[in-house]
Amino acid sequence: MKSKSILFAFVLSIGLFAASCNSNDENEGDTLAPLEGKWSIVKVGTNTNGVETLVDPPQNTAGCDHDFIDLKINNSLVSGDYDSTVSPCALTTMSGTYSKGDSKVTIVLNGVTTTYDIVNLTLTDLKLKNGNEIKVYIR
Repeated sequence: MKSKSILFAFVLSIGLFAASCNSNDENEGDTLAPLEGKWSIVKVGTNTNGVETLVDPPQNTAGCDHDFIDLKINNSLVSGDYDSTVSPCALTTMSGTYSKGDSKVTIVLNGVTTTYDIVNLTLTDLKLKNGNEIKVYIR
């Protein structure tokens, strides 16, 4: 009787181990770094015929903080734009939503939906690409 209990425990533990090692298809392509957080734009550019050209973002007003996107855990976002046209470094924000999956992020802002490929996502860097357009952010 004791050997049947040991055999049963052994078979049960193998079954649990095999189930825990199964691949989860819905997470394939995801990275370990979280997308959520405040990202400041530091470079913009293009990729033409495989040649990447990145420059400082013209939308960043000199002397002000960098424009940003703040991606919340509930899939809402806040886009921040610093502008000195009316007063120095005045911040204007817009709310929107985003969703992530399969190495892409889709942003809906001001009624416009844009899907970006996530080229690079680490704890401190985010690089997005839409067609030939490239945006580089830091946390």
